[in-house]
Amino acid sequence: MVDVSAKPYQLRIAKATGNICLQPDTLRLIRENQMKKGDVLAVAEIAGIQAAKRTGELIPLCHPLQLTKIDVKTEMIDTGIVVKSEVRCVGSTGVEMEALTAVSVALLTVYDMCKAVDKEMVIQGITLVEKTKQDI
Repeated sequence: MVDVSAKPYQLRIAKATGNICLQPDTLRLIRENQMKKGDVLAVAEIAGIQAAKRTGELIPLCHPLQLTKIDVKTEMIDTGIVVKSEVRCVGSTGVEMEALTAVSVALLTVYDMCKAVDKEMVIQGITLVEKTKQDI
């Protein structure tokens, strides 16, 4: 791991997004809450939050961080589901890995919950949208 001990504590914020393309019938089942594994959007959001909290355990050289906010939101669109995350901490290193991990795991959760009915799903566009740091 990189030594960040000399870096100042700052408010650090990162936002990420990604999406999964789904068949119309799959979207209908999700909208009507008819998927056998349960409420796809709610479970995906919780999975994303859990993943952000464990990023330091998943990514070998990533610092474990004391996160102060994790927000994961799902949105149904005509072609699938968009996931957006925002992660914050006060520390000496950024939270972009946590934001990206939250989106990735949320999308993988949608995939897992829908794989029995949709064989054509595609996860795409996982990207860091913004990262900032502010003196406190």
